[in-house]
Amino acid sequence: MISLEASKKVCSPKQAAQLTRAVAPLLYQAHTVGLEYPATIRVAAIAQRCRTSRNSRGFSTTSANHLRDVFPAKETAYIRQTPPAWAHPGYTEAEMLAVTPAHRPPRTVGDWFAWKLVRLARWATDLVTGIGHDQQVDMKNPTTAVAARKPLTEAQWLVRVIFLESIAGVPGMVGGMLRHLNSLRRLKRDNGWIETLLEESFNERMHLLVFTKMAEPGWFMKTMILGAQGVFFNAMFLSYVISPRITHRFVGYLEEEAVHTYTRLVQEIENGDLPKWSSPAFEIPQIAVQYWRMPEGKRTMKDLILYIRADEAVHRGVNHTLSNLNHVEDPNPFVSDYKAGSEQRKPHADAALKATGYEREEVIG
Repeated sequence: MISLEASKKVCSPKQAAQLTRAVAPLLYQAHTVGLEYPATIRVAAIAQRCRTSRNSRGFSTTSANHLRDVFPAKETAYIRQTPPAWAHPGYTEAEMLAVTPAHRPPRTVGDWFAWKLVRLARWATDLVTGIGHDQQVDMKNPTTAVAARKPLTEAQWLVRVIFLESIAGVPGMVGGMLRHLNSLRRLKRDNGWIETLLEESFNERMHLLVFTKMAEPGWFMKTMILGAQGVFFNAMFLSYVISPRITHRFVGYLEEEAVHTYTRLVQEIENGDLPKWSSPAFEIPQIAVQYWRMPEGKRTMKDLILYIRADEAVHRGVNHTLSNLNHVEDPNPFVSDYKAGSEQRKPHADAALKATGYEREEVIG
């Protein structure tokens, strides 16, 4: 996940190794050094703030002089490129700027349980990704407050978003898979839920691919992702079997956290707290330009995060809505055609702005 470097002029190799092992779990005490794109995330976690030099020793699974494209395109004799299976619908700038953090208050015991699980997950993620106490937002309003005494660094943000996006694509895939198998067993149509859930997981995976073009995770991050994915997949599998309604509410609350996270990132970019990403000269990965069809002049890091935040807002509204429906019989209102005279009931792209989701009587009747 990270490359820890210490200068031999200040620290001996033995001391550097000991210090590295001591502070690796406490990433929030680190200072970003030599962050290049694409590259591994290099964090100097030496107490004496040892400076890197040509004689420095790297503690990374990827050597600095062997940096590579994380997933290079496979050259073939005839195929030029493979477009995304689901083309992104796109957003207007006004739609993206209208997205704001919001919270749906729990109304049932199941809602409360889902909300508390998300709060626990948020705490664990902050701990694992090294968010210091002074980098925390107002915990009395954790889903809407975005101001903190100290901003995160670019390296901390990359660690955080890569870890989060690596598991964010799990719920949609689990839900889609189970509903697909259920449709086969019952010999009945699914009424459009499968496609929406799989598209959601595909979209989350594209977020991850974009961020891994900026930083190549090392063995530690990959191990964390492997463990987290294994635990999360099985937990979501059991949860969806027991109660799809609570599971969709949980994902809705999880997406509230995602909207909050990316809103804070946009604010820190606007404030100039992240100089590399605030620079107009910073080039976002080409895969992002192609997927969102980003226009010329709107390809800054801030623009990229606005697109990703809008995606998360759509997932927030969709999952809160699906949680309000009868998961056995109700059709998916987001892909259904409505009867004449009821077209106004169809939820459109404003699902991103419908933070609490649509109630069943609004879209089903």
